[in-house]
Amino acid sequence: MKKVIFISLYFFSILLCAQDISLYRQFNGHVDFTMIGNTLNLVENENNANCAILTSATASLNIGANNTIEAAYLYWAGSGLGDFDIRLNNENLTAQRTFSTNYFSYDFFSVFYDVTSQVASLGNGNYTLSNLDLNTIIPNYCSSGINFGGWAIVIIYANDNLPENQINVYDGLQSVLPNDVTIQLDNLNVIDNTGAQIGFLAWEGDSALAVNETLSVNDNAIESLPLNPVDNAFNGTNSFTGETNLYNMDLDLYNIEDYINIGDTSATIKLTSGQDYVILNCIVTKLNSQLPDATIQIDNYEINNCNQRLITVDYTVFNSLNATNYLPNIPISFYAFNGIDTYYLETIYTNENIAVNDSISLNIELEIPASFQNNFEIIAVADDLGNGNDTIIELDELNNESVFQIQLPELPIINIPESLSACNNGFKKSIFNLEASLNEISTNINFVYSVYASESDLSSNENEILNISEYENHSNPQKLYIKVYDTSTGCYSVTELELNITYCPSTTPQLLPPNTTFNLDTLFQIYPNAEIKIFNRYGSIVYNGNKNTKNWNGTYNNKKLPSATYFYSIKLNDGYFKFANGWIYLLN
Repeated sequence: MKKVIFISLYFFSILLCAQDISLYRQFNGHVDFTMIGNTLNLVENENNANCAILTSATASLNIGANNTIEAAYLYWAGSGLGDFDIRLNNENLTAQRTFSTNYFSYDFFSVFYDVTSQVASLGNGNYTLSNLDLNTIIPNYCSSGINFGGWAIVIIYANDNLPENQINVYDGLQSVLPNDVTIQLDNLNVIDNTGAQIGFLAWEGDSALAVNETLSVNDNAIESLPLNPVDNAFNGTNSFTGETNLYNMDLDLYNIEDYINIGDTSATIKLTSGQDYVILNCIVTKLNSQLPDATIQIDNYEINNCNQRLITVDYTVFNSLNATNYLPNIPISFYAFNGIDTYYLETIYTNENIAVNDSISLNIELEIPASFQNNFEIIAVADDLGNGNDTIIELDELNNESVFQIQLPELPIINIPESLSACNNGFKKSIFNLEASLNEISTNINFVYSVYASESDLSSNENEILNISEYENHSNPQKLYIKVYDTSTGCYSVTELELNITYCPSTTPQLLPPNTTFNLDTLFQIYPNAEIKIFNRYGSIVYNGNKNTKNWNGTYNNKKLPSATYFYSIKLNDGYFKFANGWIYLLN
């Protein structure tokens, strides 16, 4: 059997609250309702009537053995400011919610208590409410004929053999005199008006007073004969048992299928009375309800790019076996939850109607916030606009979520390589072997390295540097960008390697044999602005040159110099290096 669900407004205070009739609970499913209760009055509360009032009264419940109690709400009420502690079948109960109203200087109260557990446990049988003692209050109300006390239980029950219904329970405390009362009943969903009913719990109605006393639904005065004629709606009767001596209270039931239309989402109730002081406490509506039942299940996920925190989530949207109508296109919203914060991700719509007991499978790519840790939950909510609001009425409004645990892998843990230096081979360029630097980053066998000359190349995976053992730099200094890809997780980390060009002057003595020259062409390629001077052992300059002069051939003024050691000093005129010194042995 489909479990009946409800939506509600919850009240936890027993302080006097707003009195206007409003929706308290809504039920959808194979459900129906009934009411039981009894008056504490011995006679109708006419002027100068017997003011005696009971402190207890009994009523019987008989709804059939195959029915399951889904909810039971006890209301007790009377004249005065209130008696908030009573007993039901010898169990002490203290008010959970209270209502009040007044008529000139006369106060009236009503009290609510959820007795679902008690009624579900006992089921059919007698229910006695006791310890509701208004004897000290009633004498002050007798002369005005507005003395009353009593109790009632509204019972919602389920059975697989019942039609699909939507039952709304509205409550509050509104009196008809001195003005007419109009109540707007919202949250309806009229799919089929066949069998539509409305029930009332009202207090202080008198059968002898029938002065302009009407009950209208959508501007249509209604009646429920023989108990409730059109001009005497509240007359101390019980439509559920046929009793006519329910003094000063009414448990009335009306068929309203002729007064509502398919598609209605609200109804207007109007009460009038020219003399009888009537207090409305509870309204229950029953409408045929052909409804879908959306559920959702996250099936799996795949990591698309763990560095960009992109995942693809596979999920299935169902219209459950218990649904009684197709599921139209609905929004599906996704959230990420890290144990503290819930982060809205995205909303998409299903793309087709889903038949009863059918489903569709979909997927979506989601980007997870960078602020979230790698371990978090994805929450998928069917029929959710991304702000908690829904778009359709369902059989079950509480089964629309699916939660799935997500674990993103960690990024590779790497070391930052030290910068590399190489001798200038000319024009501030050199050849670098990058293999040792890659080994510095990590020795993890699952890591694959790729090297790029720019961040944009790395991001787009273009122009990878393939010859890492003989790489020639393009500028000085130059940064290379290294992607370290973990093949076991699909994640990567990025680090940088700096290349620097340095001048490496020779420290090895050089020999200049006869008939040769001291070749400086390479020097001038590297340092085009360099100037060189060569000195003999006495410090005299024997050669002064630059890139525009000929190389030294061991002569001075076109005469051969003797074999000996000569010294050179090179002024590099470079932004990085200034001087280089050395010596050469001339053999003539």
